[in-house]
Amino acid sequence: MARNWTPLALVYLALSIAGLIGTWTFNALAIVQLRDFFGDWFGSGPAVSSLTVDLLVVAVAGSVLIIVEARRLGMRFGWLYVVGSALTAFAFTFPLFLATRERRLQARRLEAAGDAAGPTAPGNIAPGNTAPGNTGSHG
Repeated sequence: MARNWTPLALVYLALSIAGLIGTWTFNALAIVQLRDFFGDWFGSGPAVSSLTVDLLVVAVAGSVLIIVEARRLGMRFGWLYVVGSALTAFAFTFPLFLATRERRLQARRLEAAGDAAGPTAPGNIAPGNTAPGNTGSHG
């Protein structure tokens, strides 16, 4: 399974980890400082509100993408990334999904390359061909 970790999948994984650490660092600060998390989020002026709306729209669009892509690629539990984003952060779950998606796509590419090599790949015997030591006579 390690062969499915493409450079792109590793980039997505690194972004996922950065998203988790970055968001939860500030979440922990808000908890320690006894801040009104949602009050700060929604009440800190137009610039913060603009950023909030921007990120919420992206999160909804990304959630739709996660569900649709997970179904299209036959990835089980795609909905869990969306639920997980409410418990952790979308900055964590979305790149994590993209990493998992890239691994699935790489597995499909490798599978297709194996199928394209077909029965004539080294070690395989194509129908009608003879195996070593077989004369090919039928009868």
